[in-house]
Amino acid sequence: MNRDAAFPGHLGRGWPLPRWRLGRSHSTHGSPAVNRLPRRLLVALVAPPAAFLVVFYVWPFVTLLARGLTDGSDVLGRSATWEVVWFSLWQAAVSTVLTIAAGLVPAYVVARFRFPGRRLLSGLLTSVFVLPTVVMGAAMLALLPASLERSVWAIVAAHVAFNLAVVVRTVGAVWEHLPTDLEAAAATLGARPLRVVARITLPLLRPALTAAASIVFLFTFTSFGVIRILGGGRRATVEVEIWRRATQLGDVGAAAVLSVVQLVVLGVLVVWGGASARRHSRALALRPVARRQRARRPGERALVVTTVCLTSVVIAAPLVALVERSLRAASGYSIAAWRDLGDVEVRPGVSTGIDPVAALLTSLRIAAAATVLSIVLGALATLAVAATRRAGRLLDTGVMLPIGTSAVTIGFGMLITFDQAPFDWRASAWLIPVGHALVALPFVVRVALPVVRGVDPQLLHAAATLGASPTRAWRAITLPHLRRPLVVAAGFAAAISLGEFGATSFLSRSGSETMPIVIERLLGRTGTLLQAQGYALATILAAVTIAVVLLLDRDGGADARRA
Repeated sequence: MNRDAAFPGHLGRGWPLPRWRLGRSHSTHGSPAVNRLPRRLLVALVAPPAAFLVVFYVWPFVTLLARGLTDGSDVLGRSATWEVVWFSLWQAAVSTVLTIAAGLVPAYVVARFRFPGRRLLSGLLTSVFVLPTVVMGAAMLALLPASLERSVWAIVAAHVAFNLAVVVRTVGAVWEHLPTDLEAAAATLGARPLRVVARITLPLLRPALTAAASIVFLFTFTSFGVIRILGGGRRATVEVEIWRRATQLGDVGAAAVLSVVQLVVLGVLVVWGGASARRHSRALALRPVARRQRARRPGERALVVTTVCLTSVVIAAPLVALVERSLRAASGYSIAAWRDLGDVEVRPGVSTGIDPVAALLTSLRIAAAATVLSIVLGALATLAVAATRRAGRLLDTGVMLPIGTSAVTIGFGMLITFDQAPFDWRASAWLIPVGHALVALPFVVRVALPVVRGVDPQLLHAAATLGASPTRAWRAITLPHLRRPLVVAAGFAAAISLGEFGATSFLSRSGSETMPIVIERLLGRTGTLLQAQGYALATILAAVTIAVVLLLDRDGGADARRA
């Protein structure tokens, strides 16, 4: 956002607002000082996040591209390569179509009606969406019958349940603002409800539907954790094949080529999505969100009740199955899996080689380090973007780049970049939290930046007229506004780190396995007890993630009501 466009240059009686620019402050006769933050301060804000992105994102990304373009001809000639790409494309397309179809009715109900538990339902949908992919894979594995386990339909079902919130939130946010005049007029003229939806509502929603479909396709095309759990080694998306070739087969060149192919597909998707949104966008008389009405007619009440019940089942059934499988033993139900989480021996003298409790502690330590790193860098980046112009726009773009790059690509790029002296950091314990922080950093900035940009310019003006220096006014007025959004961002960063699976699959070493890594290994073992321990760990990870999201969603709602 252009700060001069957002904040007018003058406020009442012709007094100029303070301007925050590079350079030194100076005074003009008869007017207040024009406030500029010192260049040294701005450099100190920009340099750490910029250096972090250059070293741990740009450098690995360029290395990956160079490696992929060098080894491309041989790999692209293999039929196995295109079989993986084709499977990734068609399962993503099917998952996207079914997700859009399943999400339209819940989006309508949430957008247009007021009913008890509406906020809770919306929060639970979001909670499922931010669940670690390995947890959703484990939940669907626990829920589905043996005949569907490790099948493509299990993968599609997991993707639909996982991404339902994207449709409800994205389409519902537009639906609740749409004017109802056209729909009412068509109904008055005798159009049946389905015809009204097909001829009026869906065309108005088309840009939102395109955006939701693009997001769902992106997530399902780059699916990793769900495929690792439900694919059973027989089915692989491009993401999984990159991991398999790099870590299992040692074919780093082929993995690099597949990474470049995936980037090309995602680039085409982004370009198509943007062009489609521009082509189908239209000027609408969008209205402020009206007070949602309670369902009054019998048909409306039946629709709301049925939709809420079915959506709740879609959300709750996998999670309930997850808990149930963690209590299942060979002879019935037991808490043995929970009680023996720290026991690495299946029988005296025979070790599983997997320590779930150690993995839990490792995940907590890594999450703490990644959260601190992402919060510090995110706060500096937020302040730099808000306080500068050209450098701020460039840094804002750079910070957002990791969000458009899969975690597998990030982890693989770091693996092949830092693999030789003098930068042989592959075995370094700190590389995992660095990778997690890189994934979480865009979310920290997106949470905090609107708050900093929304600081009332009148407060800065008042501080300037009272004689405060630019740095002192900035420190006294702007910095305190960061506390609240950074607390919220810390919750998101911790949840992201605890569930991160893609980059960690490349960066983790023996003795530093995190919970998602151990969950995947336990579920792949034979033996009821070991699998039950995997489900128990997945239950813990799901409970922590849902608690964090519901808490943040409640606090966000409370803030909105206070505002």
